[in-house]
Amino acid sequence: MMSTDRATLIVRTEHAEVVRRALSPELTENIPRTRVKVAGGAGEVVIEIWADDLAALRAALNSYIRWGNVAEETAKEVEGA
Repeated sequence: MMSTDRATLIVRTEHAEVVRRALSPELTENIPRTRVKVAGGAGEVVIEIWADDLAALRAALNSYIRWGNVAEETAKEVEGA
């Protein structure tokens, strides 16, 4: 794949480990024309996306933002229970 477009999303959250673990199964999904890496450290999730074109980049970025948000909100709910 010839990666020409790239986005890096850095999320700072107290639930970083939960979000990273929640996103890890998604890394095995094949989002067309993209490659994704999820990393980070204490309190931080770093999502890097490389794509062949802007449409693929936008689609992957939207998906990972949505999945990360669901993981974050779920962690907050569990913590508050």
